[in-house]
Amino acid sequence: MRIRARILIPVVAAGLLATACTGGGSTPNPPASQAQGRSGAASADPNQLPRNETLYTTGTQWGPPLNYNPIREWDSAVGTKGLVYETLFHYDTNAAKLVPWLAESGSWTDDTTYELKLRQGVKWSDGQPFTAKDVAYTFELGKMETIPFHNLWDWLESVKATDDQTVTFTFSEANYQQWDYMLYSRAIVPEHVWKDRSEKEVLDGTNDNPVATGAYTFMSKDQDRVVLQRRDDWWGKTALSMEPKPRYIVDIATPSNEVAMGMLLQKGLDLSNNFLPGVANLVQGNFGLTTYYKEPPYMLSANTAWLVPNTTKKPMDDPAFRKALASSIDVKKIVESVYGNLVKASSPTGLLPQWDEYVDQNVVSASGFAFDTGKAKKLLADAGYKDGDGDGFVENKDGSKISLTLIVPSGWTDWMESARSIATSAKAAGIQVTPDFPDFNALVEKRTEGDFDLLINNERQLSNSPYTYYEYMFQLPVRKQQNTVNFARYENDKAWDLVQQLDQVKTDDTAGMQKIISQLQQIHFDDMPIIPLWYNGLWAQHSTSTWKNWPAAEGSAPKTGAVMWRNWFELGGFETLTQLQPAGS
Repeated sequence: MRIRARILIPVVAAGLLATACTGGGSTPNPPASQAQGRSGAASADPNQLPRNETLYTTGTQWGPPLNYNPIREWDSAVGTKGLVYETLFHYDTNAAKLVPWLAESGSWTDDTTYELKLRQGVKWSDGQPFTAKDVAYTFELGKMETIPFHNLWDWLESVKATDDQTVTFTFSEANYQQWDYMLYSRAIVPEHVWKDRSEKEVLDGTNDNPVATGAYTFMSKDQDRVVLQRRDDWWGKTALSMEPKPRYIVDIATPSNEVAMGMLLQKGLDLSNNFLPGVANLVQGNFGLTTYYKEPPYMLSANTAWLVPNTTKKPMDDPAFRKALASSIDVKKIVESVYGNLVKASSPTGLLPQWDEYVDQNVVSASGFAFDTGKAKKLLADAGYKDGDGDGFVENKDGSKISLTLIVPSGWTDWMESARSIATSAKAAGIQVTPDFPDFNALVEKRTEGDFDLLINNERQLSNSPYTYYEYMFQLPVRKQQNTVNFARYENDKAWDLVQQLDQVKTDDTAGMQKIISQLQQIHFDDMPIIPLWYNGLWAQHSTSTWKNWPAAEGSAPKTGAVMWRNWFELGGFETLTQLQPAGS
Protein backbone atom coordinates (compact mmCIF):
# COMPACT_ATOMS: atom_id res chain seq x y z
CA MET A 1 0.00 0.00 0.00
CA ARG A 2 1.42 3.35 -0.97
CA ILE A 3 2.29 5.86 1.71
CA ARG A 4 0.18 8.96 1.39
CA ALA A 5 0.20 12.28 3.14
CA ARG A 6 -2.27 12.92 5.91
CA ILE A 7 -5.31 15.14 6.08
CA LEU A 8 -4.93 17.78 8.71
CA ILE A 9 -7.13 16.94 11.69
CA PRO A 10 -7.98 20.25 13.37
CA VAL A 11 -7.14 20.43 17.04
CA VAL A 12 -8.38 22.43 19.93
CA ALA A 13 -5.57 24.66 21.13
CA ALA A 14 -3.73 22.68 23.76
CA GLY A 15 -3.53 25.89 25.75
CA LEU A 16 -7.04 25.18 26.97
CA LEU A 17 -5.28 23.15 29.63
CA ALA A 18 -3.19 26.03 30.86
CA THR A 19 -4.16 27.70 34.09
CA ALA A 20 -4.28 31.13 32.50
CA CYS A 21 -5.69 32.56 29.30
CA THR A 22 -4.48 35.82 27.91
CA GLY A 23 -6.97 38.51 27.10
CA GLY A 24 -8.51 41.36 28.97
CA GLY A 25 -11.52 42.60 30.80
CA SER A 26 -13.72 41.03 33.40
CA THR A 27 -16.89 43.11 33.33
CA PRO A 28 -19.90 41.91 31.33
CA ASN A 29 -20.33 44.92 29.02
CA PRO A 30 -17.34 47.14 28.12
CA PRO A 31 -17.61 49.02 24.82
CA ALA A 32 -17.97 46.92 21.72
CA SER A 33 -17.46 48.01 18.17
CA GLN A 34 -17.95 47.41 14.47
CA ALA A 35 -21.24 45.74 13.69
CA GLN A 36 -20.88 42.97 11.12
CA GLY A 37 -23.10 40.98 8.81
CA ARG A 38 -26.85 40.46 8.95
CA SER A 39 -28.73 38.90 11.85
CA GLY A 40 -32.22 38.52 10.46
CA ALA A 41 -33.39 40.25 13.66
CA ALA A 42 -33.75 43.76 14.96
CA SER A 43 -30.38 45.20 15.93
CA ALA A 44 -29.51 45.75 19.58
CA ASP A 45 -26.93 47.78 21.44
CA PRO A 46 -24.11 45.31 22.25
CA ASN A 47 -23.44 47.30 25.41
CA GLN A 48 -27.00 46.86 26.71
CA LEU A 49 -27.99 43.29 25.94
CA PRO A 50 -30.94 41.84 27.87
CA ARG A 51 -29.40 39.52 30.47
CA ASN A 52 -32.14 36.89 30.23
CA GLU A 53 -31.50 36.50 26.48
CA THR A 54 -27.71 36.55 26.59
CA LEU A 55 -25.25 33.71 27.17
CA TYR A 56 -21.84 34.79 28.50
CA THR A 57 -19.03 32.29 27.87
CA THR A 58 -15.25 32.01 28.20
CA GLY A 59 -12.43 29.48 27.87
CA THR A 60 -11.54 29.44 24.18
CA GLN A 61 -10.37 32.88 23.09
CA TRP A 62 -7.03 33.98 24.58
CA GLY A 63 -7.00 37.51 23.25
CA PRO A 64 -8.55 39.78 20.63
CA PRO A 65 -10.40 37.95 17.84
CA LEU A 66 -7.95 37.46 14.99
CA ASN A 67 -10.24 36.56 12.09
CA TYR A 68 -13.64 35.22 11.05
CA ASN A 69 -12.25 32.82 8.48
CA PRO A 70 -13.66 29.26 8.68
CA ILE A 71 -10.66 27.88 6.80
CA ARG A 72 -8.53 28.87 9.82
CA GLU A 73 -10.03 26.33 12.21
CA TRP A 74 -7.24 26.85 14.75
CA ASP A 75 -7.42 30.61 15.46
CA SER A 76 -10.69 32.01 14.09
CA ALA A 77 -13.04 33.87 16.43
CA VAL A 78 -15.25 31.75 18.65
CA GLY A 79 -18.27 30.46 16.74
CA THR A 80 -16.88 31.12 13.26
CA LYS A 81 -17.31 27.45 12.45
CA GLY A 82 -20.40 25.95 14.03
CA LEU A 83 -22.44 29.04 14.82
CA VAL A 84 -21.82 31.22 11.76
CA TYR A 85 -20.51 28.80 9.12
CA GLU A 86 -21.83 25.24 9.05
CA THR A 87 -20.79 21.76 7.99
CA LEU A 88 -22.57 19.13 5.93
CA PHE A 89 -23.13 16.85 8.92
CA HIS A 90 -22.74 16.88 12.68
CA TYR A 91 -21.45 13.87 14.61
CA ASP A 92 -23.40 12.38 17.53
CA THR A 93 -20.75 11.13 19.95
CA ASN A 94 -23.31 9.15 21.96
CA ALA A 95 -24.94 7.33 19.06
CA ALA A 96 -21.63 7.26 17.12
CA LYS A 97 -23.23 8.36 13.86
CA LEU A 98 -23.31 11.24 11.43
CA VAL A 99 -26.30 13.58 11.73
CA PRO A 100 -27.47 15.31 8.52
CA TRP A 101 -27.08 19.10 8.66
CA LEU A 102 -26.59 21.13 5.48
CA ALA A 103 -26.69 17.77 3.76
CA GLU A 104 -29.92 15.81 3.82
CA SER A 105 -28.18 12.51 3.09
CA GLY A 106 -25.04 10.96 1.65
CA SER A 107 -24.06 7.51 0.44
CA TRP A 108 -21.45 5.52 -1.46
CA THR A 109 -22.98 4.61 -4.81
CA ASP A 110 -20.01 2.38 -5.68
CA ASP A 111 -16.53 1.67 -4.31
CA THR A 112 -15.13 5.07 -5.27
CA THR A 113 -18.15 7.37 -5.68
CA TYR A 114 -19.95 9.27 -2.94
CA GLU A 115 -23.19 11.13 -3.66
CA LEU A 116 -24.39 13.94 -1.43
CA LYS A 117 -27.94 15.29 -1.35
CA LEU A 118 -28.36 18.81 0.08
CA ARG A 119 -31.32 20.31 1.89
CA GLN A 120 -33.61 22.53 -0.11
CA GLY A 121 -34.50 26.02 1.01
CA VAL A 122 -31.22 26.85 2.79
CA LYS A 123 -30.08 30.43 2.21
CA TRP A 124 -26.91 32.35 2.88
CA SER A 125 -27.20 35.30 5.26
CA ASP A 126 -27.21 37.68 2.28
CA GLY A 127 -30.33 35.99 0.93
CA GLN A 128 -28.66 34.01 -1.87
CA PRO A 129 -29.57 30.30 -2.16
CA PHE A 130 -27.18 27.64 -0.86
CA THR A 131 -26.50 25.12 -3.63
CA ALA A 132 -24.30 22.21 -4.63
CA LYS A 133 -21.96 24.67 -6.36
CA ASP A 134 -21.00 26.08 -2.94
CA VAL A 135 -20.06 22.60 -1.69
CA ALA A 136 -18.08 21.78 -4.81
CA TYR A 137 -16.30 25.13 -4.65
CA THR A 138 -15.40 24.63 -0.97
CA PHE A 139 -13.78 21.25 -1.61
CA GLU A 140 -12.06 22.58 -4.74
CA LEU A 141 -10.28 25.09 -2.47
CA GLY A 142 -8.30 22.12 -1.19
CA LYS A 143 -6.39 22.06 -4.49
CA MET A 144 -4.53 25.13 -3.19
CA GLU A 145 -1.34 23.81 -1.60
CA THR A 146 -1.51 25.91 1.57
CA ILE A 147 -5.10 25.00 2.46
CA PRO A 148 -5.28 22.63 5.45
CA PHE A 149 -7.24 19.93 3.62
CA HIS A 150 -5.00 20.01 0.53
CA ASN A 151 -4.00 16.37 1.01
CA LEU A 152 -7.58 15.27 0.47
CA TRP A 153 -6.77 15.63 -3.21
CA ASP A 154 -4.24 12.80 -2.95
CA TRP A 155 -7.26 10.50 -3.21
CA LEU A 156 -10.13 12.75 -4.30
CA GLU A 157 -10.17 12.88 -8.10
CA SER A 158 -13.11 15.19 -8.73
CA VAL A 159 -16.11 16.92 -7.15
CA LYS A 160 -19.06 17.98 -9.30
CA ALA A 161 -22.36 19.74 -8.68
CA THR A 162 -24.58 17.52 -10.81
CA ASP A 163 -27.65 19.62 -9.98
CA ASP A 164 -28.52 22.30 -7.42
CA GLN A 165 -29.01 19.74 -4.65
CA THR A 166 -26.57 16.96 -5.62
CA VAL A 167 -22.79 16.75 -5.29
CA THR A 168 -20.80 13.80 -6.63
CA PHE A 169 -17.33 13.00 -5.28
CA THR A 170 -15.10 10.59 -7.21
CA PHE A 171 -12.09 9.05 -5.45
CA SER A 172 -9.09 7.01 -6.52
CA GLU A 173 -9.60 4.97 -3.34
CA ALA A 174 -12.22 5.04 -0.60
CA ASN A 175 -10.82 6.15 2.75
CA TYR A 176 -14.00 5.85 4.75
CA GLN A 177 -12.64 6.88 8.14
CA GLN A 178 -11.15 10.14 6.88
CA TRP A 179 -14.15 10.89 4.68
CA ASP A 180 -16.65 10.65 7.54
CA TYR A 181 -14.41 13.01 9.48
CA MET A 182 -14.37 15.40 6.53
CA LEU A 183 -18.15 15.38 6.27
CA TYR A 184 -18.70 16.83 9.74
CA SER A 185 -15.58 18.98 10.02
CA ARG A 186 -15.42 20.95 6.76
CA ALA A 187 -17.19 24.32 6.90
CA ILE A 188 -18.90 25.27 3.63
CA VAL A 189 -18.29 28.76 2.19
CA PRO A 190 -20.31 30.70 -0.46
CA GLU A 191 -18.88 30.56 -3.97
CA HIS A 192 -20.46 33.87 -4.97
CA VAL A 193 -18.58 35.69 -2.18
CA TRP A 194 -15.27 33.78 -2.22
CA LYS A 195 -14.77 32.93 -5.91
CA ASP A 196 -12.37 35.79 -6.72
CA ARG A 197 -10.19 35.41 -3.60
CA SER A 198 -6.53 34.55 -4.01
CA GLU A 199 -4.96 31.60 -2.22
CA LYS A 200 -3.40 33.95 0.31
CA GLU A 201 -6.75 35.61 0.99
CA VAL A 202 -8.50 32.25 1.34
CA LEU A 203 -6.01 31.12 3.96
CA ASP A 204 -4.96 34.36 5.66
CA GLY A 205 -7.86 36.74 5.02
CA THR A 206 -9.72 37.99 8.11
CA ASN A 207 -13.11 37.70 6.36
CA ASP A 208 -14.47 40.60 8.39
CA ASN A 209 -18.07 40.41 7.16
CA PRO A 210 -18.98 36.73 6.96
CA VAL A 211 -21.76 35.59 4.68
CA ALA A 212 -22.78 32.20 6.02
CA THR A 213 -25.67 29.79 6.61
CA GLY A 214 -25.47 29.44 10.41
CA ALA A 215 -27.86 30.28 13.22
CA TYR A 216 -25.79 33.28 14.33
CA THR A 217 -24.03 36.24 12.79
CA PHE A 218 -21.26 38.34 14.30
CA MET A 219 -22.83 41.45 15.79
CA SER A 220 -19.73 43.18 17.18
CA LYS A 221 -16.19 42.65 18.37
CA ASP A 222 -13.79 44.21 20.82
CA GLN A 223 -10.35 43.53 22.23
CA ASP A 224 -11.64 41.02 24.77
CA ARG A 225 -14.77 39.59 23.14
CA VAL A 226 -17.03 38.79 20.25
CA VAL A 227 -20.80 39.20 20.32
CA LEU A 228 -23.01 36.96 18.21
CA GLN A 229 -26.68 37.55 17.44
CA ARG A 230 -29.18 34.84 16.51
CA ARG A 231 -30.69 34.89 13.04
CA ASP A 232 -34.47 34.71 13.17
CA ASP A 233 -34.44 33.48 9.56
CA TRP A 234 -32.11 30.53 10.15
CA TRP A 235 -33.13 27.58 7.96
CA GLY A 236 -32.75 25.03 10.78
CA LYS A 237 -35.80 26.32 12.67
CA THR A 238 -37.96 24.65 10.04
CA ALA A 239 -35.78 21.90 8.60
CA LEU A 240 -34.30 20.66 11.91
CA SER A 241 -37.11 21.78 14.25
CA MET A 242 -34.57 23.33 16.58
CA GLU A 243 -33.36 26.77 17.55
CA PRO A 244 -30.58 27.89 19.90
CA LYS A 245 -32.17 29.55 22.90
CA PRO A 246 -29.78 32.48 23.61
CA ARG A 247 -30.56 35.43 21.33
CA TYR A 248 -27.07 36.76 22.02
CA ILE A 249 -23.78 35.04 22.84
CA VAL A 250 -20.92 37.05 24.30
CA ASP A 251 -17.64 35.15 24.39
CA ILE A 252 -15.06 36.83 26.62
CA ALA A 253 -11.28 36.36 26.74
CA THR A 254 -10.57 36.23 30.47
CA PRO A 255 -6.99 36.96 31.57
CA SER A 256 -6.82 34.15 34.14
CA ASN A 257 -8.75 31.26 35.63
CA GLU A 258 -9.18 33.28 38.79
CA VAL A 259 -11.01 35.98 36.83
CA ALA A 260 -13.18 33.36 35.13
CA MET A 261 -14.08 31.78 38.45
CA GLY A 262 -14.88 35.17 39.96
CA MET A 263 -17.16 36.03 37.06
CA LEU A 264 -18.96 32.71 37.41
CA LEU A 265 -19.57 33.30 41.10
CA GLN A 266 -20.72 36.89 40.43
CA LYS A 267 -23.10 35.63 37.72
CA GLY A 268 -21.23 37.54 35.02
CA LEU A 269 -20.54 34.26 33.19
CA ASP A 270 -22.87 31.38 32.33
CA LEU A 271 -20.32 28.91 30.98
CA SER A 272 -16.60 28.53 31.57
CA ASN A 273 -14.62 26.12 29.42
CA ASN A 274 -11.45 26.87 31.39
CA PHE A 275 -9.66 24.36 33.60
CA LEU A 276 -10.66 25.58 37.08
CA PRO A 277 -8.77 23.93 39.95
CA GLY A 278 -10.94 23.24 42.99
CA VAL A 279 -14.18 23.25 41.05
CA ALA A 280 -15.35 20.25 43.10
CA ASN A 281 -15.78 22.50 46.13
CA LEU A 282 -17.88 24.93 44.10
CA VAL A 283 -20.09 22.23 42.62
CA GLN A 284 -20.70 20.68 46.03
CA GLY A 285 -21.32 24.07 47.62
CA ASN A 286 -24.33 26.32 47.27
CA PHE A 287 -22.98 28.45 44.42
CA GLY A 288 -25.42 27.60 41.62
CA LEU A 289 -22.72 25.88 39.55
CA THR A 290 -22.99 22.49 37.89
CA THR A 291 -20.79 20.09 35.90
CA TYR A 292 -21.64 17.05 33.77
CA TYR A 293 -21.01 14.63 36.63
CA LYS A 294 -21.76 15.42 40.26
CA GLU A 295 -18.78 13.31 41.34
CA PRO A 296 -15.22 12.82 40.05
CA PRO A 297 -14.17 13.28 37.32
CA TYR A 298 -16.98 15.90 37.01
CA MET A 299 -16.24 16.35 33.29
CA LEU A 300 -16.61 14.30 30.15
CA SER A 301 -13.32 13.18 28.58
CA ALA A 302 -12.10 15.24 25.62
CA ASN A 303 -8.63 13.96 24.73
CA THR A 304 -5.72 11.86 25.97
CA ALA A 305 -2.55 13.31 27.43
CA TRP A 306 0.47 11.30 26.28
CA LEU A 307 4.08 11.15 27.40
CA VAL A 308 6.01 11.30 24.13
CA PRO A 309 9.60 9.95 24.06
CA ASN A 310 11.89 10.96 21.22
CA THR A 311 12.56 7.51 19.78
CA THR A 312 15.53 8.77 17.75
CA LYS A 313 17.56 9.34 20.93
CA LYS A 314 19.15 6.86 23.31
CA PRO A 315 17.81 5.21 25.40
CA MET A 316 14.31 6.13 24.12
CA ASP A 317 15.10 4.22 20.92
CA ASP A 318 14.85 1.01 22.96
CA PRO A 319 11.30 -0.39 23.42
CA ALA A 320 12.40 -2.08 26.66
CA PHE A 321 13.41 1.26 28.14
CA ARG A 322 10.16 2.89 27.01
CA LYS A 323 8.13 0.10 28.62
CA ALA A 324 10.09 0.50 31.85
CA LEU A 325 9.44 4.23 31.77
CA ALA A 326 5.72 3.57 31.30
CA SER A 327 5.61 1.26 34.32
CA SER A 328 7.45 3.84 36.44
CA ILE A 329 4.78 6.56 36.20
CA ASP A 330 2.26 6.91 39.02
CA VAL A 331 -0.65 8.39 37.07
CA LYS A 332 -3.04 7.87 39.98
CA LYS A 333 -0.98 10.30 42.02
CA ILE A 334 -1.19 12.91 39.23
CA VAL A 335 -4.96 12.46 38.95
CA GLU A 336 -5.42 12.92 42.69
CA SER A 337 -2.74 15.41 43.75
CA VAL A 338 -2.44 17.58 40.63
CA TYR A 339 -6.00 17.50 39.30
CA GLY A 340 -8.02 16.75 42.42
CA ASN A 341 -9.76 13.95 40.48
CA LEU A 342 -10.96 16.31 37.72
CA VAL A 343 -9.43 13.91 35.18
CA LYS A 344 -9.39 10.13 34.78
CA ALA A 345 -6.36 7.90 34.42
CA SER A 346 -6.10 6.63 30.86
CA SER A 347 -6.51 3.01 29.91
CA PRO A 348 -3.25 1.41 28.73
CA THR A 349 -4.42 1.83 25.12
CA GLY A 350 -5.00 5.58 25.46
CA LEU A 351 -8.34 5.26 23.67
CA LEU A 352 -10.99 7.56 25.12
CA PRO A 353 -13.84 6.02 27.16
CA GLN A 354 -16.19 6.73 24.25
CA TRP A 355 -14.19 4.16 22.25
CA ASP A 356 -14.27 1.33 24.80
CA GLU A 357 -15.82 -1.07 22.27
CA TYR A 358 -12.56 -0.96 20.31
CA VAL A 359 -10.34 -1.96 23.25
CA ASP A 360 -9.22 -5.59 22.99
CA GLN A 361 -9.27 -6.62 26.65
CA ASN A 362 -7.41 -9.85 25.87
CA VAL A 363 -4.51 -7.86 24.43
CA VAL A 364 -4.62 -5.45 27.38
CA SER A 365 -4.59 -8.32 29.89
CA ALA A 366 -1.70 -10.10 28.20
CA SER A 367 0.46 -7.14 27.18
CA GLY A 368 -0.77 -3.97 28.86
CA PHE A 369 1.04 -2.07 31.58
CA ALA A 370 0.35 -0.44 34.93
CA PHE A 371 2.27 1.55 37.52
CA ASP A 372 4.72 -0.83 39.19
CA THR A 373 8.09 0.48 40.36
CA GLY A 374 9.39 -3.03 40.95
CA LYS A 375 8.48 -4.14 37.46
CA ALA A 376 10.06 -1.00 35.99
CA LYS A 377 13.32 -1.80 37.79
CA LYS A 378 13.24 -5.40 36.56
CA LEU A 379 12.53 -4.35 32.97
CA LEU A 380 15.54 -2.01 33.13
CA ALA A 381 17.81 -4.65 34.63
CA ASP A 382 16.72 -7.36 32.19
CA ALA A 383 17.42 -4.98 29.29
CA GLY A 384 20.92 -4.22 30.54
CA TYR A 385 20.41 -0.85 32.23
CA LYS A 386 22.45 -0.84 35.46
CA ASP A 387 23.38 1.69 38.15
CA GLY A 388 27.12 1.32 37.81
CA ASP A 389 28.21 4.36 39.82
CA GLY A 390 25.78 3.96 42.70
CA ASP A 391 24.09 7.36 42.26
CA GLY A 392 20.62 5.77 42.22
CA PHE A 393 20.13 6.17 38.46
CA VAL A 394 20.73 3.60 35.73
CA GLU A 395 23.18 4.24 32.92
CA ASN A 396 23.00 3.35 29.26
CA LYS A 397 24.19 -0.10 28.25
CA ASP A 398 27.53 1.38 27.25
CA GLY A 399 27.90 2.99 30.68
CA SER A 400 27.14 6.54 29.56
CA LYS A 401 24.95 8.70 31.77
CA ILE A 402 21.17 8.87 31.24
CA SER A 403 19.75 12.31 32.04
CA LEU A 404 16.46 13.03 30.36
CA THR A 405 14.61 16.35 30.16
CA LEU A 406 10.82 16.45 30.15
CA ILE A 407 9.41 19.64 28.62
CA VAL A 408 5.97 21.21 29.04
CA PRO A 409 5.00 24.84 28.38
CA SER A 410 5.83 27.43 31.02
CA GLY A 411 2.71 28.64 32.80
CA TRP A 412 0.72 25.46 32.22
CA THR A 413 0.79 24.75 35.92
CA ASP A 414 -1.18 21.51 35.84
CA TRP A 415 1.24 20.04 33.30
CA MET A 416 4.22 21.51 35.13
CA GLU A 417 3.16 19.77 38.35
CA SER A 418 2.46 16.59 36.39
CA ALA A 419 5.98 16.71 34.93
CA ARG A 420 7.43 17.03 38.43
CA SER A 421 5.37 14.05 39.56
CA ILE A 422 6.56 11.97 36.59
CA ALA A 423 10.16 12.86 37.43
CA THR A 424 9.67 11.81 41.06
CA SER A 425 8.14 8.42 40.26
CA ALA A 426 10.73 7.77 37.52
CA LYS A 427 13.48 8.49 40.04
CA ALA A 428 12.13 5.74 42.30
CA ALA A 429 12.66 3.30 39.43
CA GLY A 430 16.18 4.61 38.74
CA ILE A 431 15.43 6.84 35.75
CA GLN A 432 16.71 10.40 35.90
CA VAL A 433 14.17 12.87 34.50
CA THR A 434 14.42 16.64 34.92
CA PRO A 435 11.37 18.84 34.17
CA ASP A 436 11.94 21.94 32.08
CA PHE A 437 9.45 24.65 31.17
CA PRO A 438 10.23 26.56 27.96
CA ASP A 439 7.69 29.06 26.66
CA PHE A 440 5.07 27.59 24.37
CA ASN A 441 6.56 28.79 21.07
CA ALA A 442 10.00 27.49 22.01
CA LEU A 443 8.50 24.13 22.92
CA VAL A 444 6.68 23.89 19.60
CA GLU A 445 9.94 24.55 17.78
CA LYS A 446 11.76 21.86 19.76
CA ARG A 447 8.90 19.41 19.19
CA THR A 448 8.80 20.12 15.46
CA GLU A 449 12.57 19.77 15.03
CA GLY A 450 12.89 16.69 17.26
CA ASP A 451 15.09 18.59 19.71
CA PHE A 452 13.74 17.04 22.93
CA ASP A 453 13.90 13.94 25.10
CA LEU A 454 10.38 13.74 26.53
CA LEU A 455 7.26 15.91 26.29
CA ILE A 456 3.56 15.79 27.14
CA ASN A 457 1.10 16.24 24.28
CA ASN A 458 -2.66 16.04 23.72
CA GLU A 459 -3.07 17.06 20.08
CA ARG A 460 -5.90 14.69 19.18
CA GLN A 461 -9.49 15.18 20.35
CA LEU A 462 -12.51 12.94 20.44
CA SER A 463 -13.62 12.21 16.86
CA ASN A 464 -15.72 9.81 14.82
CA SER A 465 -13.09 7.06 14.95
CA PRO A 466 -9.99 5.77 16.78
CA TYR A 467 -8.39 6.03 13.35
CA THR A 468 -7.46 9.62 14.19
CA TYR A 469 -5.51 8.46 17.28
CA TYR A 470 -3.59 5.76 15.46
CA GLU A 471 -2.81 8.08 12.57
CA TYR A 472 -1.38 10.47 15.18
CA MET A 473 0.69 7.67 16.71
CA PHE A 474 2.04 5.84 13.68
CA GLN A 475 1.98 8.12 10.62
CA LEU A 476 4.83 7.76 8.13
CA PRO A 477 7.03 8.96 6.65
CA VAL A 478 8.81 10.78 9.45
CA ARG A 479 9.91 14.15 8.14
CA LYS A 480 12.63 16.52 9.24
CA GLN A 481 9.88 18.67 10.70
CA GLN A 482 7.01 16.85 12.42
CA ASN A 483 4.30 19.47 12.80
CA THR A 484 1.18 17.71 14.04
CA VAL A 485 1.65 13.93 14.28
CA ASN A 486 4.10 11.23 15.38
CA PHE A 487 6.18 13.58 17.48
CA ALA A 488 7.95 10.47 18.81
CA ARG A 489 9.36 9.98 15.29
CA TYR A 490 8.58 6.29 15.61
CA GLU A 491 8.95 4.21 12.46
CA ASN A 492 7.03 0.98 11.99
CA ASP A 493 5.94 0.15 8.44
CA LYS A 494 3.59 -2.62 9.56
CA ALA A 495 1.78 -0.31 11.97
CA TRP A 496 1.35 2.44 9.37
CA ASP A 497 0.12 -0.10 6.81
CA LEU A 498 -2.49 -1.29 9.35
CA VAL A 499 -3.59 2.32 9.94
CA GLN A 500 -4.11 2.76 6.21
CA GLN A 501 -6.05 -0.52 6.10
CA LEU A 502 -8.21 0.80 8.94
CA ASP A 503 -8.89 3.94 6.90
CA GLN A 504 -10.42 1.76 4.20
CA VAL A 505 -12.82 -0.05 6.53
CA LYS A 506 -16.34 1.37 6.49
CA THR A 507 -17.15 3.25 9.67
CA ASP A 508 -20.19 1.08 10.41
CA ASP A 509 -18.12 -2.11 10.20
CA THR A 510 -17.33 -2.35 13.90
CA ALA A 511 -15.98 -5.89 13.69
CA GLY A 512 -13.68 -5.00 10.80
CA MET A 513 -12.36 -2.00 12.70
CA GLN A 514 -11.87 -4.03 15.89
CA LYS A 515 -9.81 -6.64 14.05
CA ILE A 516 -7.27 -4.10 12.82
CA ILE A 517 -7.29 -1.98 15.98
CA SER A 518 -6.48 -5.08 18.05
CA GLN A 519 -3.32 -5.55 16.00
CA LEU A 520 -2.41 -1.89 16.44
CA GLN A 521 -2.87 -2.19 20.20
CA GLN A 522 -0.52 -5.16 20.27
CA ILE A 523 2.15 -3.17 18.40
CA HIS A 524 1.60 -0.25 20.77
CA PHE A 525 2.18 -2.45 23.85
CA ASP A 526 5.13 -4.26 22.28
CA ASP A 527 6.97 -1.08 21.33
CA MET A 528 5.36 1.67 23.49
CA PRO A 529 6.11 4.54 21.07
CA ILE A 530 4.04 6.89 23.23
CA ILE A 531 2.72 6.42 26.77
CA PRO A 532 -0.91 7.27 27.64
CA LEU A 533 -1.27 9.15 30.93
CA TRP A 534 -4.75 10.58 31.62
CA TYR A 535 -7.90 11.79 29.89
CA ASN A 536 -8.16 15.56 29.87
CA GLY A 537 -11.60 16.82 30.69
CA LEU A 538 -14.08 18.60 28.47
CA TRP A 539 -13.85 21.48 30.92
CA ALA A 540 -17.34 22.91 31.42
CA GLN A 541 -18.61 24.72 34.51
CA HIS A 542 -22.15 26.07 34.15
CA SER A 543 -24.00 28.70 36.18
CA THR A 544 -27.74 28.17 36.69
CA SER A 545 -28.47 31.81 37.55
CA THR A 546 -29.68 32.77 34.04
CA TRP A 547 -29.83 29.49 32.09
CA LYS A 548 -30.80 25.97 33.12
CA ASN A 549 -31.04 22.46 31.62
CA TRP A 550 -27.29 22.20 31.21
CA PRO A 551 -25.87 18.82 30.15
CA ALA A 552 -25.64 16.26 32.96
CA ALA A 553 -25.22 12.53 33.30
CA GLU A 554 -28.32 12.20 35.45
CA GLY A 555 -31.98 12.25 34.46
CA SER A 556 -33.37 13.77 31.31
CA ALA A 557 -30.74 16.52 30.97
CA PRO A 558 -28.95 16.78 27.60
CA LYS A 559 -26.12 14.29 27.13
CA THR A 560 -24.07 16.58 24.90
CA GLY A 561 -21.10 18.74 25.84
CA ALA A 562 -21.50 22.38 26.88
CA VAL A 563 -18.50 23.68 25.01
CA MET A 564 -17.48 26.67 22.89
CA TRP A 565 -14.10 25.26 21.84
CA ARG A 566 -13.26 25.37 18.16
CA ASN A 567 -14.35 22.26 16.24
CA TRP A 568 -16.68 21.07 19.01
CA PHE A 569 -19.98 22.64 17.91
CA GLU A 570 -20.35 19.78 15.42
CA LEU A 571 -19.83 17.25 18.24
CA GLY A 572 -22.83 18.38 20.29
CA GLY A 573 -21.87 21.89 21.35
CA PHE A 574 -24.49 23.45 19.09
CA GLU A 575 -27.19 21.01 20.17
CA THR A 576 -26.55 22.03 23.79
CA LEU A 577 -27.50 25.63 22.93
CA THR A 578 -30.83 24.45 21.53
CA GLN A 579 -31.73 22.69 24.78
CA LEU A 580 -30.95 25.47 27.25
CA GLN A 581 -33.90 27.01 29.09
CA PRO A 582 -34.23 30.41 30.80
CA ALA A 583 -33.71 29.94 34.54
CA GLY A 584 -36.96 31.75 35.27
CA SER A 585 -39.10 29.50 33.12
